[in-house]
Amino acid sequence: MSDYAGKAEEYRKQAEKKMKSLLGGFFGNKFEDAAELLEKAANNYKLAKMWNECADTYEKLAGCYLKMDSKHEAATAFVEAAKACGKQDQARSQGLLRQAVNLYTDMGRLNMAARQLKEIAEQMEKAGQKEEAIQYYTQAADLFEMENSASEATKCKLKIAEFSAEMGRYSKAMEIFEDAARRAVENNLLKYSARGYLLQAGICALCYLKPVDIEKKLDKYRGIDLQFDGSREATLLDGLVEARRELDESKFATLLAEYDALTRLDPWKVKILRQAKKKIEEMQLGVGGGDGGEEEEEEEVDLL
Repeated sequence: MSDYAGKAEEYRKQAEKKMKSLLGGFFGNKFEDAAELLEKAANNYKLAKMWNECADTYEKLAGCYLKMDSKHEAATAFVEAAKACGKQDQARSQGLLRQAVNLYTDMGRLNMAARQLKEIAEQMEKAGQKEEAIQYYTQAADLFEMENSASEATKCKLKIAEFSAEMGRYSKAMEIFEDAARRAVENNLLKYSARGYLLQAGICALCYLKPVDIEKKLDKYRGIDLQFDGSREATLLDGLVEARRELDESKFATLLAEYDALTRLDPWKVKILRQAKKKIEEMQLGVGGGDGGEEEEEEEVDLL
């Protein structure tokens, strides 16, 4: 390990010496030599697991490539620098990724720019910064769509839908899930996932629409996906709407338990279904009404 560190230091010193000799002038081959040395230094810092030094060196390498007007190589170096410091300094990592995004965008490499925006969004998601994550997932989805990467765009939009629902923006989330279902039925490889998206949309509807309006939505969903009618997802939603109309919490919970016994409800569905169940409780007390609501902190309770 110390051998890697020693090699890295030696390559770095050689590169810095090269670059100092170039101040005041532009010598293409010399910058290429410096870039080669910096890359060797960065690789050895990586092997030595000296992440801060690795990130610093890749950032210097990016600067060297910019002097050579090699934007693609500079962007790649910024990405590598971001990876090196990602676990220790996410704020710096995101800043480096944004520099890579700017370069990829300038070059028209929108797919590459979108991937780095998605990486920033994922980092923010892990840090619990969901509002900020939505912004970057939105930017990534837009660029993926421009590049006809529909699958990647949909993945980003589904994240936006999930976070939106968690923050009480049920209408926005529902629209995204419905759109994902429409796209899925048009693709033979994805058509079987449409029912899952429609279930998620229906769960969002249960949180803020009246039973009669939810039923209209479910009729609409049968038109979107001809396989939806009679499916376990549709049967569950029909039963939940009926329980909602009857203000029957016990029936609501029983239906979910029966469904969960065969198809496990994931944490997101459980969290949003808690909000739907809360709607019944509010109606029983005569305080229900209105669309959406503020995000509720998840509690360790058994919905089922």
